[in-house]
This record gives sequence, C-alpha cells and structure tokens, in this order.
Amino acid sequence: MTTGKMHANEPDIDTHLVRRLLAGQFPQWAELPIEPFPSSGTVNAVYRLGDDLSVRLPRVKAGVKDAVSERQWLPRLAPLLPVTIPTVLETGEPAEGYPWNWTVCPWLAGDNPVVNALPHPDLLAKDLAAFIIALRRIDPAGAPPAYRGGPLAALDTETRAAIDELHGFIDTQAATRVWNATLKAPDWSGPPIWSHADLMPGNLLVEQGRLSAVIDFGCMGIGDPACDLIPAWNLLPAPTRPAFRAALGADDAMWVRGRGWALSMALIQLPYYHRTNPGIAANARHVIHEVLTEAQQEASEIA
Repeated sequence: MTTGKMHANEPDIDTHLVRRLLAGQFPQWAELPIEPFPSSGTVNAVYRLGDDLSVRLPRVKAGVKDAVSERQWLPRLAPLLPVTIPTVLETGEPAEGYPWNWTVCPWLAGDNPVVNALPHPDLLAKDLAAFIIALRRIDPAGAPPAYRGGPLAALDTETRAAIDELHGFIDTQAATRVWNATLKAPDWSGPPIWSHADLMPGNLLVEQGRLSAVIDFGCMGIGDPACDLIPAWNLLPAPTRPAFRAALGADDAMWVRGRGWALSMALIQLPYYHRTNPGIAANARHVIHEVLTEAQQEASEIA
C-alpha cells in the first residue's frame, strides 16, 4: 500500500490540498477529519473524509475521464448488480494548483481481500461470478469500449518489452512460452459485453469473507468479457478456479485469453511499480507465479 507518488509529472497531493479544495468548493465538509488512505490504486489518490465520505483525486490526467464515465454510468449499473458499487456525490473543479476535476463519494464498508488468506474462497468465487454474470447481462447500448476489451495482440509489444525488462527476476522463457500460446487463442467473436475490466483485489471489498462491494470502474465498458476472469489468478486459490470458470461458462479460448490478460497486466506492472507500489508489485509476482505454474501443469498433463 502507498500514499506516495507513482507516476512521472504526478501533481503534489496531500491532506492540506484536500482541505483547501473542500473549503473553497464544498465548505459543508471542510471541517471533517481527513486521512490519506493507503490504497494500492494507481490512478487516484484516496482520502477518507469523516466517517462516511471519500475524496478521490486523479494522479494522472487519464483518471479525469474515468470519473466522468463513472458519474454517467454507475447510477445506471447499480440497480442491476448484486453488490454495492460507488456513486459520485459531487465533482470538484481544478483549483489551489491542482489541475483536474476530483470527486467526493460515499465511503463503502469492507476490506480488500488478502491473497492466500481468504476465509471462504469458494463463496467469494461464487460471489465474483454472480457479479460478473449480472454485469454481462446489462444492455450494452451506448456503452464505452472497455479498457481491456479488445484483442490481446494489441499488447504484444508492451508485454514482450516487460518480459525483457524482468530478465533475472522471473523465468522469462516460461513467460514467453505462455504469452506465445496465449496469442494463438481465438479472439472473441461474440457481441460486445459489459465488463469491469479491472477486478484486482484492491478494487474488491469483502465483509466476513463475502463480496460486499466492487469499486473503481474507470476501466469499465464493453468488449471481450475475458478480462473479468483475472481474479482466477490474482486472488482465488488454484482449487477454486474450476468452479469459478464453470460458473462463468468460460470455454478454452476465453480461459486462455483471461489468463493472458492476467499475465500481461502483471508483467507490465511489476517493473513499473516495484519501487513505488509494493501492493501491486507483490500481486504481480503472485500472478506470474500462478499463471506459469498452471500452464506448466497443463503442459505436463498433455505430455
């Protein structure tokens, strides 16, 4: 978890800035306690405001359009989903030297699930599948393209560059073999379908081991739904994966693409965040290990 900077040219963000922004634009909240929240998120700096609110300030310019999309779409999606998702209460304007719009949202109860410490992994897998299925069933008319809804081949250059950068840190030959095999899987040929497209542990909230909320919909949209399979490798233990896969009706091609998304994300994240975001880096290492182990086991079974 981190509260420090992660990106080049990231603006200075701290409690004093949040206080000044609130005082100038939403004075009804300006005297509430403000605490930086040590999130593993990479797009927004998050501050808890009193007991019931949060303030999100984009760390990068791309986060501004994400907030606009969330304000437009989350009220439409919320009634159709089985768990709580965020709402945007207010949107602040650039001020006090901060260059972009920012948002005030309700604070959602729950904790991020911890890899290898899930009290009820089978139930969590069931909850995740129910959320993904409900999202897939929503009418896609007018929806934006998902950030990870297109062909994996579009990430080939970036993924291979990351593999080269990780030489000496991971088994780059094994990673290359799995990536090469991934690119041979057929692309999605169905209609575009809704996906969250960023179901990392840091974007999930659980209470008593059950999924209670899904947050950070900045990558949401329509396309290939395979990207929502990534919790199979970034969170769920291996014995739970078959039930998760069955619940989602993932055929061999979708499973390979989902695993490819998980691997590509982790390979790209690890060299970028290994010094600035220990939570993301640790999860990336976990994903790489899980994906390569699963692929090796499948190859052994075929042999």
